[in-house]
Order: sequence, then structure tokens, then C-alpha cells
Amino acid sequence: MLDPITAAPHRPDSTVISALRGLQGRATVGDVVSATGLPDHEAEVALRSLLETHRGHLEVSDSGDLLYRFDPTLIERDAEPFRARFRRVAWSAFKVGFKIWTAVMLVVYFVVFVLILIALMTANRDGRGSGGRRGFSLGDFFILHWLLGGRGWDRRGLYYGDRHARRLPKDARPPFYKKVFAFIFGPEEPRPTQLQKDRTVVQLIRARKGILTSSELIEHTGLPIDDAVEEMGRLTGAYGGDPRVSDAGEVVYAFPELMRSAHGEVRAREPEPAWMRLEYPKKLTGNSGGANVGIGAMNGFNLAMASVIGLPSSFDPVTFYGLGVVPFTYSSLFFAIPIVRSLTLAGENRARMRRNVRRLLVGLVYSRSVGTSQWVAAGDAIRHVTRALDGQQVPPKMILAELERLAAEFDAEVEAEDEGFTYRFPAIRETFVEAELMRRRLKLQDQRLGRIVYATSDTAAEASRRDLAAFDRELEGARLDLSRYLPSHTRVGYEEDFEVVMDPDPARM
Repeated sequence: MLDPITAAPHRPDSTVISALRGLQGRATVGDVVSATGLPDHEAEVALRSLLETHRGHLEVSDSGDLLYRFDPTLIERDAEPFRARFRRVAWSAFKVGFKIWTAVMLVVYFVVFVLILIALMTANRDGRGSGGRRGFSLGDFFILHWLLGGRGWDRRGLYYGDRHARRLPKDARPPFYKKVFAFIFGPEEPRPTQLQKDRTVVQLIRARKGILTSSELIEHTGLPIDDAVEEMGRLTGAYGGDPRVSDAGEVVYAFPELMRSAHGEVRAREPEPAWMRLEYPKKLTGNSGGANVGIGAMNGFNLAMASVIGLPSSFDPVTFYGLGVVPFTYSSLFFAIPIVRSLTLAGENRARMRRNVRRLLVGLVYSRSVGTSQWVAAGDAIRHVTRALDGQQVPPKMILAELERLAAEFDAEVEAEDEGFTYRFPAIRETFVEAELMRRRLKLQDQRLGRIVYATSDTAAEASRRDLAAFDRELEGARLDLSRYLPSHTRVGYEEDFEVVMDPDPARM
């Protein structure tokens, strides 16, 4: 039976945090025990809990010892700088106020101007004007249904754009006013909880028999290696992980609790890798073309009528301000806000393109490295990415910059050729081999302890036998077939932003 620390994560007390600050954020379990007087078991539980709540990760010393590395100021993971928080709150307050203004202005002024236009058109034919409307007609019910949506729409529901709306039942489609707000401020962005974001990672851990390395997490997420190492630290604290150092010095994370099930042996499907979960370019409004045309026409009509009827009536203050200045100002802002947003949207989509390029390169590099550690030429990388992102203008400089970044992260071997540099990533295969050997050793799917690899009571003969076993282990690693962990890098797919917050398919878990 394994004996990892599986206690539920909790927020460490102030003594542990104070000790870490005094140790500049870098400590072993022994350092914390010495500084606080806690038993080693409690110190280890506290450190792993701290990995979940604060920015930090694990390191391995030359002697194979685990070191906990935190930001020296012990910054919490969810901490947000004051300026960023102020901008977010201010923008949110402005959006709420403008949405309330929109609910009154767009539709009410549209109806008022339409009635005025009808009255002007019929005034010459009928001295009584339009005669006025009395009562509430059947047509008014249709208008309200159009504005407020069908019976199945959740009034607290969020509108993520037309692509999401098309997946909903017909009577649960978003109301018109949601599309108006999206025209101004863009579609609402999914706000997944940490648990929702962790679902596919937990699925990956279970599919890989409770063992994961930072390199395998990169295969799934495309994260930079420093972020992946820190994320593995958080997962360790959140899900009772047991970091172990392999014989080759690789940190391998075991999650025995995730491999226990009330339904017998855990069988989980591999989630899609990073290159099959590319990000779509972000939309300015998220609406369909027809909805944007209709909304733009309504506001354009209000703007035109304010310019023609209200503003020229300077002699009548009520008409000048009520039908001129106010609707003209509002309608101008209605068009100006999306125009300003479009300027920042270009930068966001460029960042998405860069992440997509990295994910595609991860697929190419891993496919060439996990098997037989083949070379990756710069020209091959450019052709692979441009083919996968067909229709998008991807600068070759961006592709080469991301390839060089990957090479630096994995300490790749580099050679200069006539057509540019070529790269080889032997470290990637090594991490996959270490993870696979650890799976075979620990057998977490069976919850049994694997073979002993070291004992302080070894005699010289026993140590010699272990050395021979280590040599056999290297041969075994060279023969391992790891292809089942790596879908084809030529299979490329996209993932919608809102899919993270949708209910998962239990069969996939």
C-alpha cells in the first residue's frame, strides 16, 4: 500500500508562511521543520497546501532531494494588482450603467422616432394624424417575445455568442437585448471555476494511470515550461499529489487518490492534446451578420432622426435635448465603443494566434521526439503551422520565435543547416520514459507498491544487482512504445471558449 500524503489541502498557518519568508521562499521539508518545530508530516502537508494557494513549484537538487520554491513575497495565486482590479471594476460599472441606458434608449427612442415618422407621413392625409393607439394588441406580445427571448431562456444566463446560441434549444435562444449588449461590449466571456478548468487535467491524470510530468502537462495545455512546473505544484496541493524523483532525476507526480473508484478499475479516455484544442479568433460582437445589421440599422435610424428632427429644433429646448442631444450622444457612443474595442481586439487575437502556433509546434516537436528523437527543421515548422492555420496570416518570424522558445525550454540540441537551424529534443522522450517506468513501478491502477529500487541495508552484492537492474531499466526505456500517448500532430482541432463551462460528458471521465 502506498503511503503518500493524502490529507485534504488546507491553508497553512502563519508560522509556516513566516518561516518561508525568512528562507527567501526556498526550502526543504527539513528547513521548515527546523524553523517551525512542526513534525515533518505536518510540515510536508503544509507545504503542499501552500502550493495550491500560493505561487510556487517543486525543484530537484543534485542529490535528488525535493525543494519547495515560492515567490519570496509569498504571493497568492489569485492576487490581482490594484490597478488591474480598479480598471476591471471601473469598466464593469460603466458597462452596467450603459446597459441600463441602452435598455431605455435604443428601443424606446426607436419606437418614438418611428411614431413621429409615421405621424409626419400621415399628417397630410389625415388631419387627425395617426388617430392614436389604444390597448395592447397581439403584435405587442410578439415584440416583447422578440426582445426578451423564449420561455426556456434563463434570465440569469450568459450570451457567449451566436455559435453557443445555436447549440441551445430553440425556445431557449438568447433574447434580442443580449445581442444588443454584445454589439456594444462583445459577447460575455466564460468565467470557469478552477474545478471546471481542472476537469480535463484530472481526466488526463486518470487516463495515464495516476502519473504525470510537467512535459506531459505541456502536451495537454501548451503552457510554457515554467508555468507548467508551477501548475504541477498547484495540482499537487489540490489533488493530494505525491512528487517523486525518478532514477534519472526527473520529478514525476503520482496522484493515488485519483485512481481510487467506487466502480472498480479506473478507465478514463485521453483528453484532446493542445494542438487539437486551438483557440478561435475572438469575435467583435459574437452575433450573426444578420443580427449586427439589424441592430446597426436601428441605432443608425435613431442617429439619423436625432440629427434631422431633434438637433435642428434649437428654438425648442425640450425637442432639442430630448429628441436631439441625448439620442445623438447615445447613438454616437453606441457605434464608438465597438470601434475602440476593435483596436484592442487585434492585440488579443494576435496573442491567441501565438498560443495556437505554440500548440501546433508542441504537436510537431513531441511527435518527432517521443518516438526516436528526430530532428525538427525550421522550414518544417513553418510549413506545418501555415498549413494548419490555413487562411490566417501567420508571420514566419512568430513561428521561428516560438520554436526557439521551445528549444530553450527543453535544452534542445541545435545544428545549423543551409536552410536554417534544426532542433532535436531528447529531453522530451526522457521525461515520457521516466513517467512510463514510474507507472509500471507504482501500479497505481492496482494500488500496489512496486519493486524496491534502493535500500540503506544493501550489501555490495545487492548493490551490484541493483546496478544491473538499472542497466536493464535503461534498455527497457529504449524499447518502450509511447506512441499511444501522442495523437497525430497533423490532426488539428479547435475548442470554443465556452466549452470549458459546459457540463462534461460522464462517459469521458
